[in-house]
Amino acid sequence: MDNNWENIELWPGAAQESVGEENQGCPGLTFYPASGEGLRAAVIVCPGGGYGRRAAHEGEPVALWLNSLGISAFVLHYRVAPHRHPLPLQDAQRAIRTVRHRAEEWRIDPKRIGILGFSAGGHLASTAGTLFDAGNEEAADPIERYSSRPDLIVLCYPVITFGDSGHVGSKFNLLGEPADEDLAAALSTHTRVTDHTPPAFLWHTADDAAVPVENSLLFAGALSRHQVPFELHVFESGRHGLGLAEEHPEAKAWPALCGTWLRKQNFAQ
Repeated sequence: MDNNWENIELWPGAAQESVGEENQGCPGLTFYPASGEGLRAAVIVCPGGGYGRRAAHEGEPVALWLNSLGISAFVLHYRVAPHRHPLPLQDAQRAIRTVRHRAEEWRIDPKRIGILGFSAGGHLASTAGTLFDAGNEEAADPIERYSSRPDLIVLCYPVITFGDSGHVGSKFNLLGEPADEDLAAALSTHTRVTDHTPPAFLWHTADDAAVPVENSLLFAGALSRHQVPFELHVFESGRHGLGLAEEHPEAKAWPALCGTWLRKQNFAQ
């Protein structure tokens, strides 16, 4: 098995058609296979960046941390501005379907595929976790026959709402300016949670100045109302965009907490 792909193209020809410097090679996946034998769980990583870029520190380092837990990882190079909705969501859905389609080749359990995102990437992960379908059995493209539902979601200081507590930059990059407010409301993902939303792990800092903690609280509240299993951690203080938070005295605990939760979900070794 070749483990040295630079990019796994998600849509034939789409990477060549993507516009803007931040979209070179998009949409695609970079694969970080876990070592060892047997089938592994997989997590697709969505870096943040306000739907205008993808932050490097929320990509490969996170994939390597997942590898340390025995989880195969994929960094998703989803399209950002000037591309608009629904293209990023379509990229995330296609990524989940692609991993399921090629699960045997990549030694992945197709029933253990999760998605993790930071900030705007957290919005994308929450959208994938609330707006999914079972696939189209009649599709000519075999990838499109697979479900796009992730088996769990991990949301790190996510953008959830495009309302009062939302992140204006993410909203306008995704929807354009002025944004369609009906669409903005429909993509405030706490309103899209149902009994079928997968289990979730969330963390945030209480004084996040860019994406208020209310975003995670709204999503957790919706999960609670629908009796979807979740774990939420709010740290008292910390800037936005901490990533793995290795230098932060309190938030650096989140990877270990998440690792314990991933073991409970039968994802981590």
